Amino acid sequence: MLTRKQYETLITLNRHLLKDGVVPSYFDLAKELGLSSKSSVFRLISSLEERGFIRKIPHKARALEILKLPENVPQDNLPVSNDYLVRIPKYGKIAAGSPIEALTGNDKICVPSDMVGNNQCYALTVSGDSMIEAGINDGDIVIIKRCDIVENGEIAVALVDDNEATLKRVYFDNSKQICLKPANKQYRDFIYSKDRVKIQGKLVGLLRYCR
Repeated sequence: MLTRKQYETLITLNRHLLKDGVVPSYFDLAKELGLSSKSSVFRLISSLEERGFIRKIPHKARALEILKLPENVPQDNLPVSNDYLVRIPKYGKIAAGSPIEALTGNDKICVPSDMVGNNQCYALTVSGDSMIEAGINDGDIVIIKRCDIVENGEIAVALVDDNEATLKRVYFDNSKQICLKPANKQYRDFIYSKDRVKIQGKLVGLLRYCR
């Protein structure tokens, strides 16, 4: 079990790596985590490295690799600061392939608050590989902003015939059709009449657990 600060440090590192590809300086991390000094950050990172959660990449400044995240931490009992992490609903799996059954489940997951902002969001686990060219892999957790309107080409959750949900790029044309397009050349496009599809939200973030 990680301490609160170890957990917050690990989540912060992972968020910056996903967004920017590098981690901030120890000074910036100390400020973001509310720590008094860079040495406190150094001790936290060292403890995470000793426990096998991260690995420093030799000969590269500010280069870290996340080896694993605490996937099995009970989210409802997690001792985290309220201003940094927020809990959002986590439903079942969303297909990144053919559409599957509509979303189910009532779990919760903690995510960085700046990932969701003031929006109403929920999380889904990706099933399938049809969005891999958009950087979305099987097993990833996607963060979805609730909305019923998206722009052409945005990645969204589409509910088909009120009972099948899928994650795809959405394209509208001038007819009465809508195209749900995979990001994998091995998959075909799905074409439906617009009255068969309801937009359930759009992609705003992604979490990946190393295995």
